[in-house]
Parts: sequence; structure tokens; C-alpha cells
Amino acid sequence: MGLCKCPKRKVTNLFCFEHRVNVCEHCLVANHAKCIVQSYLQWLQDSDYNPNCRLCNIPLAARETTRLVCYDLFHWACLNERAAQLPQNTAPAGYQCPSCSGPIFPPTNLAGPVASALREKLATVNWARAGLGLPLIDEVVSPEPEPLNTSDFSDWSSFNASAPRKVYDTRDDDRAPGLHGDCDDDKYRRRPALGWLAQLLRSRAGSRKRPLTLLQRAGLLLLLGLLGFLALLVLMSRLGRAAADSDPNLDPLMNPHIRVGPS
Repeated sequence: MGLCKCPKRKVTNLFCFEHRVNVCEHCLVANHAKCIVQSYLQWLQDSDYNPNCRLCNIPLAARETTRLVCYDLFHWACLNERAAQLPQNTAPAGYQCPSCSGPIFPPTNLAGPVASALREKLATVNWARAGLGLPLIDEVVSPEPEPLNTSDFSDWSSFNASAPRKVYDTRDDDRAPGLHGDCDDDKYRRRPALGWLAQLLRSRAGSRKRPLTLLQRAGLLLLLGLLGFLALLVLMSRLGRAAADSDPNLDPLMNPHIRVGPS
């Protein structure tokens, strides 16, 4: 016998083999749900314990556990699978503990935290609800998927999944040819005086953009007309100067009224 260290301070004969402390049933359910707990006398006789589930030999801490009223601990999935394999007409006494062959169902007159927690867990499955005298619940059975016909698929073993990948460079210039920048070789080459106009015209002709607005068209026509007028003035000036140079009437030597020489 010993005194539990919880606030309830109850006298108990249960002993946790892992933490080596006396525990009451309240602490057993709340704080030692996955610990090996038996009587203190059993621990005095043999303090060794097996931390694995006796049904699957996997550590108890790895899965959800359930403790029977005999304080033996098992994985709930293992215990449920083992009990579900028994015939449906099995009497409640036929469901026994795999370790000590004690009853799985707690007696109706047994009250306590361990028995209450066990009843709540058993009430979630139909094979245990029948033993507890509870109505059965509808279990949803997931339909098995239909097997795939392998003849409907081609032989993927000869399929070569490797394909050359194209690396797309975001720096690739997909603009119109007229908008290409100058190369590095002729970057510092001297441009003609009207080169900017030719480049502007090429960009307008080569790029596929939306049509020019009325204001843009008027400005372009005005610019072309001004350039044409200036070119006409230059041409007329050169032609007039050439005509004046070849006109004999404008030659001072041919004018009889002008005398050149010593007076």
C-alpha cells in the first residue's frame, strides 16, 4: 500500500513500473495512460516490464492504447481486430484478455475511472455494444475499388519519359526587327543626320501595334510636310545660285557700262 502523490492523496496498491510511483485510478487514466501499472507486490517480486504491446510487439507509446479492468494494456487497434474476428454469437464471457484471460467487459457493478473509460471505448464498436447491452450502430463500409484492367493501358516499360528540355531565357528579344538595339560593335559608329527618322519609320512599319490615332497621324503628316518644304527650299536655292552663276547678264565683264581697269 502507498499514498498517491496527486491532489486527491488516495491510498492505493497500484504502482507504475515506468515512473516507480504509487498511482490511483484517477492518475492512471489522466497521467499514466500508456504506462505499465500493476500492484505494488508484483513490482516487489519482479520489477522488469515489457513496454511493447503483447499482440503486435510494437511499443505501446506508438499507438492509441486501451486498459482493461485487469490493468493490462494493449493497442486499441490490436484488441479491436482480435475481438472482431470472433463469431457474432460469442457470449460476453468469451471475450477475454489476451494476457491473463480475464474478462474484457467490466462488470456492471464495477465503478471507477478505469472501468468508465473502458466502457466509453467499447461503446464505439458493434461487437462490444452487443456485450454491453447497447443498440448497434451503423458502420460505414467503404466500397473496394475495382481492379484496373491492365490491357487497357499501353506498355509503359518502353516509354521513354526523358525529353529534351528547352531553357527559356526571359532575356530573348521577341520584339519587332525595327526595335532591335544596336550591336556592341557599331555602338559608337557615327549615325547619319536623319537616321533617327529612318529608325522611327521602320519601327512604325515593322511593329504590329494598334493603328495611330488621328492626332498622331496629323503630327506625322505635319512633320513630313515640313521636311519636304525645307528640302524644296534647299533645292531651289541651289538651282537659283547655279542659274545666276551661268547668266552672262550678271557677269560684270560682259556689261558695257562697267569698265574694269585703270582709268
